[in-house]
Amino acid sequence: MQFYSWSEERRVTISSLGSWEVMKFKGSNRRFSCRSVLPSVLIAGILLPFLFIRVAFLALDAAASICHPISCLGWRFGPRFLRGSDASREFAMELRRVYVQGAGGGGYIDRKVVEAAPDSLEDLIAEMSSSSSYHQLDVKTFVLKTKAMLMKMDHKVQLARRQALFYGHLASIGIPKSLHCLSLRLTEEYLVNAVARSSLPPPEYASCLTSDSYIHFALITDNVLAAAVVVSSTVRSSADPEKIVFHIITDKKTYAAMHAWFALNPVPPAIVEVKGLHQLDWPADVDDMVMETVEEIHRSSSAYHYISRADEEFRRLDALKPSTFSVLNYLGIHLPELFPKLERVILLDDDVVVQRDLTPLWDLNLNGNVVGAVSAQKSDEGGDSHCIGKKLSDYLNFSNPMISSLSLVSKRDQCAWLSGMTIYDLQAWRWTNITPAYQHWLKHNRESGFVLCHMGSLPPALIAFNGHVHPIEPSWHLSGLGSRMPDPELLESAAVVHFSGPRKPWLEIGYPAPREMWRAHFNHSNEFIRRCRVVE
Repeated sequence: MQFYSWSEERRVTISSLGSWEVMKFKGSNRRFSCRSVLPSVLIAGILLPFLFIRVAFLALDAAASICHPISCLGWRFGPRFLRGSDASREFAMELRRVYVQGAGGGGYIDRKVVEAAPDSLEDLIAEMSSSSSYHQLDVKTFVLKTKAMLMKMDHKVQLARRQALFYGHLASIGIPKSLHCLSLRLTEEYLVNAVARSSLPPPEYASCLTSDSYIHFALITDNVLAAAVVVSSTVRSSADPEKIVFHIITDKKTYAAMHAWFALNPVPPAIVEVKGLHQLDWPADVDDMVMETVEEIHRSSSAYHYISRADEEFRRLDALKPSTFSVLNYLGIHLPELFPKLERVILLDDDVVVQRDLTPLWDLNLNGNVVGAVSAQKSDEGGDSHCIGKKLSDYLNFSNPMISSLSLVSKRDQCAWLSGMTIYDLQAWRWTNITPAYQHWLKHNRESGFVLCHMGSLPPALIAFNGHVHPIEPSWHLSGLGSRMPDPELLESAAVVHFSGPRKPWLEIGYPAPREMWRAHFNHSNEFIRRCRVVE
């Protein structure tokens, strides 16, 4: 194929395969061959895509800058066309300059501006792209609107967080209607049914209540159904249930219902004693000691509600928890006074399930210590141990001089011992000043504005029992079933599982699998259980 051009005739003759075609055009008198045209076409094919991409990037940079695209593109033409300028960096520097200037003026944004800000990034982009605001747009306006939008979004997040916390808290402290029903029906039964008022235990077993040949369990609670599960699971798991004696301490309002339940639903061959606080007959000096604790709890409760701090909302929620200022929750510090004739006792919380025989725990040598307890500790594959629960520093404020002066300061990173299942040597306890020390720290925490330790029954106990704790094997006690799902192997091997945390097994928010394990320990066909729809 050959090209021939004659400028005077203003035409091109193309010869191809013996045929001729004529095209007229304006040009000079030159002759082209495929050898010269083909490289030019190839070079243009390579350069044109790069040129197109570069122009596209310049257009995008112009769009990123808050100015008209044509004028922004104009900035790029010139000696730096192929290289361009870093528009993103320039834009970021301008944003920073405007933001710093705004912060230097206090950074205050009027509440009405925040309320009128866009609700999302999409709304902000739509507003910035609108024809009404486009021509008035500058960096300062952009920063103001963006900051107002972020402040509005942050306010919404904080509000949603507080609402979720509050609703979750209400769900965790609420008493289900079924449990209210159960307590009321049992109280009514206690009043009309002589069997429900029968002696607990029967008179012929009264001597067993102070005999050292029995295993004595203490349970301090006002939850009838929870007490029934603790007693039932302990008896079922025991290798020698006829040696078990349960001492249940409750308050006056729950006494009738608690007594009626165990009178109508005995757990032979175990022995159960139910006593109300109003029935306890102490010597005057012991009564004064117990009342000192009770009055301090009431004073702390009153003072705690009026402490104003940055975490006020969270403190108010803590104060609403029944366990925070429940008198029953603090009576464990008076076990030697509650059981003056006993030498040992195993104290169980009402949110536990016993899965193994606890006789070996009863026979455990505490080596002269007062309490045997499990620390929330776990070893990993490398042999290193770590806390799966809380440390001492999570309960006690070691930055306070009064706490940092204690010998506990060297143990601040150690795991705190668990209170859900503990064994006490009451004889050894009576030779110490643990109870007065507990009352001392309870009082000083209130007087200091609650800065020494968290409110609750355990933090002052960690101080008072320091140096009197005998560590026992972790397999005896698995905690945290009310806040997380444990490892299945740990759950199966633990002697006692503890539903510590907000998701108690009698609440709808409890984890399904552990909740069903807890429910398996009461009789679903019981008349009171059915009529109150405890299980639906």
